[in-house]
Amino acid sequence: MSILKILKYPNIKLRKISKPVKNFNNDLKNIINNMLETMRKNNGIGLAAIQINIKLQIIVIEKIHPLKKVLILINPKIKKKSKKIIKIKEGCLSIPKYEYITNSRSKNILVKAYNKYGEKFFIKAKNMLSVCIQHEIDHLKGKLFIDYLSPLKKDRIDKYIMKKIKKNEKT
Repeated sequence: MSILKILKYPNIKLRKISKPVKNFNNDLKNIINNMLETMRKNNGIGLAAIQINIKLQIIVIEKIHPLKKVLILINPKIKKKSKKIIKIKEGCLSIPKYEYITNSRSKNILVKAYNKYGEKFFIKAKNMLSVCIQHEIDHLKGKLFIDYLSPLKKDRIDKYIMKKIKKNEKT
């Protein structure tokens, strides 16, 4: 297994739209294992393949799944969202310097996905798991959680991150 580099905002590659997985083979299993290792090394709870520059619809989630297991979602699609909204603080491994931002997400969702063997399944997710899945599916669509913010707040974050980047370049 390998620990891979996580793309950091404002890297334009994070805005790419991921393609569906077509081949459920050993290469896919290796990608999933590398994603899990990378996520764990960076103390994350979820990771989309696009965050490690792999343009496939793969998500791994750990530590918040109700069964306390690893959750792998391949080609996930949200089939149903509740009207109940939850306000929750979100963070992102691709925007690590900015900590957390409060976003509004559906409290309950129903997701159709495939496991690493190509078997279709459905999962009902609520609360934090629901938020995490929605966050990672957004990544697959080239969307970041800061995109939900007002232009003023997003501009502040952009300036903060660019200032950090310039500071790091000087050292």
